[in-house]
Amino acid sequence: MLGTILQGLRVVDLTQNVAGPYCTQILADLGAEVVKIERPGSGDDARAWRPPEVGGMSTGFAALNRSKKSVAVDLDRPEGQRLVAQMAGGADVLVHSLKPGSAESRGLGDDALRESNPGLVYCAISAFGEVGPMAGLPGYDPLMQAFTGIMSVTGHEGDEPARVGVSLVDMGTGMWATMAILAALLQRAATGRGMRVGASLLETGMAWMAVPIANYLATGKLPRKMGSGMAMMVPYELYDTVDGKIFIAAANDRLFARICTALGCPGLAIDPRFADNPARVGHREALHAALEAHTRSRTTAECVERLRAAGAPCSELHNVGQLLEQEQVRALEVLMPVPLPEAPSHRTVGLPFNSGGLRGRLPSAPPRLGADTDAVLGEMGLDPAQLDALRKRGVIG
Repeated sequence: MLGTILQGLRVVDLTQNVAGPYCTQILADLGAEVVKIERPGSGDDARAWRPPEVGGMSTGFAALNRSKKSVAVDLDRPEGQRLVAQMAGGADVLVHSLKPGSAESRGLGDDALRESNPGLVYCAISAFGEVGPMAGLPGYDPLMQAFTGIMSVTGHEGDEPARVGVSLVDMGTGMWATMAILAALLQRAATGRGMRVGASLLETGMAWMAVPIANYLATGKLPRKMGSGMAMMVPYELYDTVDGKIFIAAANDRLFARICTALGCPGLAIDPRFADNPARVGHREALHAALEAHTRSRTTAECVERLRAAGAPCSELHNVGQLLEQEQVRALEVLMPVPLPEAPSHRTVGLPFNSGGLRGRLPSAPPRLGADTDAVLGEMGLDPAQLDALRKRGVIG
């Protein structure tokens, strides 16, 4: 079962915001024990990203930190650094999103930690990567969408550059980091030794731009904004209907013929201007106008019914509320209950893959800041008097 694959593994999590927490949440969903190290008093920056909130907690933080433990330790204090190094000595994985060199300056670098724990898988998540002239600079998802050119190809021609409305660079980096960690764990199973792995927002953004980059390298022409469309395929975009919009996709000539038949314009499929995809790309505007003349005369529901009956790919344009009302979404059980004490009916999006219909272990609520500090440090041998002394000195929260 997915929820037990990593059972027995301990992860020390020194990340915040989106990319790192998404990585460690995936590991938690797969059964790992994730101990999240946070600043005393304030914690992960994402805790302050509100409103909106649920149960007194930032919805952004809640969406990325389920099934973890929170330990409040000040990494700027030598005592706090030693506590985390001790935790790493008994861990299987350490993930951090500190600036390059910051972990090393605190005695928490790869070499130092793996000297006492050779099996440790050490993952560093960074903004611009760990080498090069920009390695030390901070970076966030929209900043990287700008830097990697994603904004330059997003939106409609003539409009201002637009950010993709979800944190695809951050969450993608979390995915790549997770894959690197799992690969390193497989290698460790064979060799007994851990390794250092890493992922960066810059490399993720470039990975998402692989096709536009390939097109540019082949032609020397800068890709342009296409709205809902795609440069190399037509029809493959949104069309207006009487009461909304519908996305129609023809990945080949057979599908294009089905679309034309379903919309009552079979002659378009044999029009020389639209005979194959290269021809349709060359006559994009004319074809869009011809098809939209037929979609504009029907409701979205009627267009969808006709196209799906013909086996032609299409979709209504949904907002989030409409998405969650879809029977298909309910059937897949993508939303999982993550009850908070103040919001017992709270739900969140589970792992986007499953085994036997199950999406990892039954999640527990995202932790309150420092909720597990005493329990985790107590397991390391610290008694109540020691914990009280550390707390009075501001080392733990």
